[in-house]
Amino acid sequence: MTIFLACALLITFAALMYVFALPEKIYTGREKTRSSYLRERKDAVYENLRDLNFEYRSGKVPDADYQLLKASLQDEAAALLAEIARLEGTASSGKTNS
Repeated sequence: MTIFLACALLITFAALMYVFALPEKIYTGREKTRSSYLRERKDAVYENLRDLNFEYRSGKVPDADYQLLKASLQDEAAALLAEIARLEGTASSGKTNS
């Protein structure tokens, strides 16, 4: 019985070490900048606008909801584009002054 218990503990310990041990080198992906985040968000908003337009044309979204959602998404897209332009303007003016 003691050998069985020792084997069970050893297998449990090995399994826990396998699951919870961190590798020496972890790839976390590209570092995200504010600009890349805004561009990804802009792409998502544009995709949502396309989907909303499709749903409206197929009759799944009532006109009142469509107008409200479309205006909301367009406002968000405009805000994102303005911030992207502001960041690019700041970045380009910083490069020309150097």
